[in-house]
Amino acid sequence: MAQWNSAVGAPQLARLLSSQHPGRRGQDGRAHNGRGLDGEAAAQAADGGRSAAVPTARKVPAYRSLADGLRLLVLEGRIPVATRLPAERELAAALHVSRTTVAAAFEALRADGFLESRRGSGSWTAVPAGKPLPTRGLDPLPPDSEGTVIDLGCAALPAPEPHLTQAFQGALAALPPYAHTHGDYPAGLPVLRQALADRYTERGVPTMPQQIMVTTGAMGGVGALARMLAPHGERIAVEHPSYANVLQLLRETGARLVPVPMADRLAGWDLPAWHRTLREAAPRLAYVVADFHNPTGALAGAEQRRELVAAARDSGTILIADETMADLPMGPPGSTRALSTDAPECQLPPPMASFDTGGSTVITVGSVSKSIWAGLRIGWVRAAPEVIRSLTAARAYADLGSPVLEQLAVTELLTGDGWEQAVTLRRARARENREALTAALRAQLPDWEFTVPHGGLTLWVRTGGLSGSRIAEAGERVGVRVPSGPRFGVDGAFEGFVRLPFTITEPLAREAAARLAAAADLVRSGAPALSDVPRSYVA
Repeated sequence: MAQWNSAVGAPQLARLLSSQHPGRRGQDGRAHNGRGLDGEAAAQAADGGRSAAVPTARKVPAYRSLADGLRLLVLEGRIPVATRLPAERELAAALHVSRTTVAAAFEALRADGFLESRRGSGSWTAVPAGKPLPTRGLDPLPPDSEGTVIDLGCAALPAPEPHLTQAFQGALAALPPYAHTHGDYPAGLPVLRQALADRYTERGVPTMPQQIMVTTGAMGGVGALARMLAPHGERIAVEHPSYANVLQLLRETGARLVPVPMADRLAGWDLPAWHRTLREAAPRLAYVVADFHNPTGALAGAEQRRELVAAARDSGTILIADETMADLPMGPPGSTRALSTDAPECQLPPPMASFDTGGSTVITVGSVSKSIWAGLRIGWVRAAPEVIRSLTAARAYADLGSPVLEQLAVTELLTGDGWEQAVTLRRARARENREALTAALRAQLPDWEFTVPHGGLTLWVRTGGLSGSRIAEAGERVGVRVPSGPRFGVDGAFEGFVRLPFTITEPLAREAAARLAAAADLVRSGAPALSDVPRSYVA
């Protein structure tokens, strides 16, 4: 019986390996060093003509460079465990190296526990016995890692206090009548659905409670919509890059992802590219983040929103608009004005749904995870009543409903002053963190490039010609955890990027930047990869 359940072709594997050296890529996107993937490729590609003060890249044997590249693809989850690799001769031809080099690399991977082979069945990827499986996502570090590792993998802030505690105190007082019921509310508590509908109406999008379903976070809403509206094999258009966890969720539902590039320098969407995609690919769904896009931080303007909604309507594509970051405008860098929703720098374009007068093109997903606290797992879907009814009916086979006490706490925040007070604190804290992080990066890593967004929680950073995946791996060794660019892309894109969140204060930001600089030096020097699986990769 075969021990593998998927396969990767030699050309695709060659592209994934070459993407790890973005500083040495030619016009065709392949790594070019004159001899294929050799021992100097990883080191020389990383150097990119830097000054003599930078550590000189060491010469790595060709087979070890190949083995390290394959191991990194497994650790990143970009090649799943139990994936059959191409035959040695086939891979050698695709990489322009000798078969001996490939055979030695495979043997090194087998010795380290990252490859298993059987005569007649080929070779397939693995992880060492007793180690956790890698994942494309980044889960929060366990509490026992605090104080030793700076976690830049999770774009979430601590809870705003005392507002969260006060909301739960009010929720406990309101709980007794609900405790006398069965407690299952598949569409959500009526009081919360009404509060959310009122909030949309105040934002200029008239909404009834029947258009709201409460979910377990925004991810719960996106997952339910994808399963219902895009059966296995349907095309779903996504911004490129896009939110890593949603990309993986859509992959696991069997969707065929169609990437659409973002415009440069936080200019929002590349609308000509969207028009081509909607016209030629005719995707069933499209997932977009108009408000401080994750990971780039881009804000789509009102006319961009109007044009994309019209184009989607013409093509019959349903837009899932994720508003998770919509409460976090911060204004331009260096702004000193006190933040409030009335401040000019905090004014957002109208919601996507406001341009969908018929109500059949835009479905909105929201959440309290960024606005209030990620531990408060409450999200929602706003859609036409018939869509909400179908989602609610399907929920009987999923999670039945969201926790009642948490729903009451969110209701307390929305129906009083707590919500606005809490998000005002969040914006102020995120802005301080943004200024601290960008200043630290400019001081420690002046060749890294980024454009500072005016809101949200994430900074999309080009890493000066170095591999983001290798920086992430080296960061594990020096005590800083960062997600690499390919987590936010399709088919190995964005290897030259990392995403950094505005979640740490000024002293920690300086230390994080120093550790990232140390990680970058390790990559430049050609330091060999660890043979062990980083402990922060969790299933």
